[in-house]
Amino acid sequence: MSVSQKLEFATDLDELNLDPKNPRLGRHIVSAELEQDALLEKMSTWKLEELALSFLENGEFWTQEALICVWEKLGKKRCLVVVEGNRRLAALKLLKAAFEGDGERAWLEMVKGKKEPAGLFKKIPYLVADDRDSVRAFLGFRHVTGIEEWRPAEKAEFISQMVDKGMDYDAVRRKIGSRTDVVRQNYIAYRMLLQIQDLKAVPTENFEDRFSVMYLSLRTKGVRDYLSIDIVAPPHKAKRPVPKEHLDALKRFALWLFGDEKREPLFTDSRQIDRFGRALESEQAVKYLEESESPNFEAAFRISGGDESEIVRYVEEASINLELALGRAHHYSKSAKLKKAAQMLGANTKRLLEIFPGLREELCR
Repeated sequence: MSVSQKLEFATDLDELNLDPKNPRLGRHIVSAELEQDALLEKMSTWKLEELALSFLENGEFWTQEALICVWEKLGKKRCLVVVEGNRRLAALKLLKAAFEGDGERAWLEMVKGKKEPAGLFKKIPYLVADDRDSVRAFLGFRHVTGIEEWRPAEKAEFISQMVDKGMDYDAVRRKIGSRTDVVRQNYIAYRMLLQIQDLKAVPTENFEDRFSVMYLSLRTKGVRDYLSIDIVAPPHKAKRPVPKEHLDALKRFALWLFGDEKREPLFTDSRQIDRFGRALESEQAVKYLEESESPNFEAAFRISGGDESEIVRYVEEASINLELALGRAHHYSKSAKLKKAAQMLGANTKRLLEIFPGLREELCR
């Protein structure tokens, strides 16, 4: 299995087909198996104008950026399908349509008054690969860890495809230039996403956008324990990361994370993931989340006792900062700004001490 070293040229855009299996489209579009026109319409939102302008300035397709294709069946016809370079091909197709007077206003304005470059659409360089597996290593480096990164869900799907083809985590790591633990967590997170989809517990529209939140949540002990996930499981055990007896918990987890038609997600800020994990470590907070019709994230966190630890941390940080300030504050004894800040600090400290009867007197003694 290999990618040909022989550079070939398409003399007609219609010889080259957009990839209906492109991970960047998202799983739901891929599963719809769209025709070429529908694919191009979906891809028209991918900010292709800069590519098109560059094509117009150069007047030709860059040979060093040759497309990589495979021969595959689309419908009943065997075609050249572009597996690397779909954005470039889509930009060409939209540009060609604009020169023919078809397309959105922005594209028509782009070509207005310009002459169609002589060779741009008639000399398109490409290389042919034996099959998709032949270009996985290249795609993995370029889009998972390299210069044209895919979104988190797209990366995880790509990793999952390689693992499900029989590669172990370390082999995938070497292919894409990543770390074994990152590969493993991506695989587990993606397989977990498929379990959620099978449960049909929540709408799937937010899956791609919220995937990174779910991925990061697996780092917390609370989430792993709640779903009984083994974060170091080998591929054959990680294919269904959440055991059958915890699928009801997975349904609830999906609802908290993704929301549905009636409820918003429990939280939307990825910075709250650690607090979410902390809440799931508390039996009382879990009971509240599971039994409440409209659970509140802050309420669950307070019930878990997490609120106390945050307040302690705030006060400890204030104490450390004050200690640092005291080391040099005497140099600014005449500063009105420092005096005002000290007044504010004194007032807040007084209020804090009033919470603990006797503490003020104890400190003053």
